[in-house]
Amino acid sequence: MSTVTLKGYVIVPDTYLADVERELHYHIQLSRQEKGCITFEVSQDPENTNRFNVYEEFVSQDAFIFHQQRLAETAWGRISEKLEKHYNTTGIIQNSNS
Repeated sequence: MSTVTLKGYVIVPDTYLADVERELHYHIQLSRQEKGCITFEVSQDPENTNRFNVYEEFVSQDAFIFHQQRLAETAWGRISEKLEKHYNTTGIIQNSNS
């Protein structure tokens, strides 16, 4: 079983910047507490306040999927849907039955 890594960034429109800044700390805290989370870092870019750099690493695909499912039901998940995402994910094994 291999680790799953997600890295990249999100672009936050000015209209959602206050929402992101309000919810992000809680989202990071909950994510780091998840079983299977190795690393979870999100930081606002010092040169572009609308860009947030993201690096996540999970012990397995199952742990990563659990994380994705958990966040979908949160305030962060609802905000996140509105953001422009630029991610590269490695370690995901495609199900041949799909």
